[in-house]
Formats: sequence, structure tokens, C-alpha cells
Amino acid sequence: MKKLLVSALIAVIGFTGLVNAAQNPLDMAAMNKPDGHHVPAYLRGAYENVATATANLKKAGFTIVGQYNVLNDGTTILFTDSTLKQEAAKKDRGFIALMRLYVDKKDNQISITNPIYFGKAFMQDSYSQALFYKELTKITSVFTGLNSSVDQLKFDDLSEYHFMWGMPYYTDFATLDKGTNEALLAKLKSYKNGKNFLFDLKLADGSYVVGYKLNKKISTFPKTIGLKNALVLPYLILISDGKAKILNPKYYLAISYPLLSMGQFMQISSIPGDIESDLKKPFDD
Repeated sequence: MKKLLVSALIAVIGFTGLVNAAQNPLDMAAMNKPDGHHVPAYLRGAYENVATATANLKKAGFTIVGQYNVLNDGTTILFTDSTLKQEAAKKDRGFIALMRLYVDKKDNQISITNPIYFGKAFMQDSYSQALFYKELTKITSVFTGLNSSVDQLKFDDLSEYHFMWGMPYYTDFATLDKGTNEALLAKLKSYKNGKNFLFDLKLADGSYVVGYKLNKKISTFPKTIGLKNALVLPYLILISDGKAKILNPKYYLAISYPLLSMGQFMQISSIPGDIESDLKKPFDD
């Protein structure tokens, strides 16, 4: 217990320091050679409406996979390309298939997931700096003047990240159900006549990445811990090798909210379990 409390105190102190940091222009030199640097989770830019942001993503060579309205405060656009799909087809790497852009009406800005940050976190030891830096340059070619979010972590720590001692890592997936890939996908599509099903993306290895809506009450948690990072939704389900699985919510929320304090975490302490239970329902029906 003493070790747990010390770890929590260190985490809070470290996150407080980052909260107080100024938002700075994106440092592309540091992103090209990120070892030893803190890497922003998100890229913040001047407001663009959904139509303009979508057009710019397509101009950069990305394919739009889906959209999701976030609590009437904005819209998340989910996009991919051949590189992301290629990397996602590697074993247990499917969650990197999609990047996200959030049209944030509340704060009058856009936020984009940083390929360097999430690439390192989700690809683990399969990460390629050259490939994910190229993804970043595609984004910056059409969205200029981007700033680094204050939400950030040290690059060298991303592949082994967990919120604190005793909390899950990237590889601690939560399994929702087992069966053939096609049967698992069919359950998600048919549950509640497809009301919660947003999209699916098939990868070269025969796996599927599925965007799925959470229960309306559960999906309000960004209001408690920060709407700026509301592009954390929709939740993704990976169907691969006969299993439907998700990133452990205690990991996913922490990596998506790297400034999350212990106090904030306790405010949503029921949410990780609620997410897992909610996403199991289509398979229990």
C-alpha cells in the first residue's frame, strides 16, 4: 500500500507540471528524433468545420472511415491509410489502424491524434519511427500551425506505459467473446438492430476494427475528465484470431488522458468496468 501511495503522489506531481506547461508550436525536429523528448498526445489547431477538415484529410491521402458526434460539443472523424492498415495487420496491433480528428465546437479548435505518440504506444516493439513520422508529415502538410497539446508523455516510456503500479499495460486486453471473426462481427451488427454499430474496417490479416457506441450515460465521462480529449470516443473493438477484444479501459483512458490525476481517476472509477460490461452485451444477447 505504501508503494501504491508513493507511485500515486509521483504521478500527480508529474502531471501537475505538465498541466502548467505552455502550449507550444509542434516541434517537428523533436518528432523526427523523439528519443529523450516528451511527445504530445494531440496536435491542436485552428478551428475547421467537419466538411473542411474531411476535405483536408482526403487531400493528404487519408481515407475517412467514420464519424461520431460527441455530446453535442463536436465531431470525431476517424481516418486511415495504407500504412496504418499495414501496421495494424500485425499481431495485436489492430488498434493503430485509425487516427482521429476532433472538430471541437466548445473550444473552437481541432485536435488530432499524434501518430508518433499513439504509434509508439500501440505498436510497442513493432514501432517504426520512419513510417509514423511520415504519417505526421502528411497531417502537417494540410493542417498548418499546429500546436503540441500539454497532454504528453516521454517517448521512451510510451511502449511500457501504465497509469501507475498495479494498473494494466497495452497488452492487457479485455476479451469480450470468442468465435469466428465473421460470427463475432455479425453479433455486433445485429445487436439492437445495429443501433450502436458505427463502422468496421477489414485488415489484410482478416481481422476487423469496429467502431461502437457506448451507452449514452457511460459516454458522458469526458465531461468529467476533459472534453478537449473527447476524441477518445468512439470505442474500438478488435476482432482478430477468433476473439473480440478491446484495450483495457484503465489503460486506454490513461494513455488518452496522460494528465489524468488520481483525483480525476477516482471520479470516473466505475467507468472502466462499465465500458467493458457495456461492450460485452452484444455477445450475451
